[in-house]
Amino acid sequence: MTAHRPGTQVVVTRFECRTRLRMLIVLGLHWRVKRAVRVRVSGWLGSATVTDWHTRTVLSISLWHDLRSVYGMGDIPVHVQAARVPRRLGIATVSGIYSYSGDWRRLMFGTPAGDHEPLIPTRYHATDEERSLHGESH
Repeated sequence: MTAHRPGTQVVVTRFECRTRLRMLIVLGLHWRVKRAVRVRVSGWLGSATVTDWHTRTVLSISLWHDLRSVYGMGDIPVHVQAARVPRRLGIATVSGIYSYSGDWRRLMFGTPAGDHEPLIPTRYHATDEERSLHGESH
């Protein structure tokens, strides 16, 4: 495993299809894989597709608790099989993993800000003082 920043991950895969029929195949595979992942991988937080029919492009965007969770995709037979389909159909693919880098105010403006990851519920980021104000225990 290579060095990585710990924390939530966003995986984006781009499928460039020659025909709209192939786009439909990609969307069908995505739906099928999504069902299997929801059941079998605990660190999966959700996913969506962005479809551009004009350019025949599909983006698959998935959200993950951590990088270790992403590795769980290799344990899903449906995903392993589906990952082989685009090449056979001449669909160009590229994928990347994006790690959480910090609060937008700190990154864009250098403003002191908490480092609360937006994919993690805010109640898990609360300080002990904030929890006691809201009557929560830790």
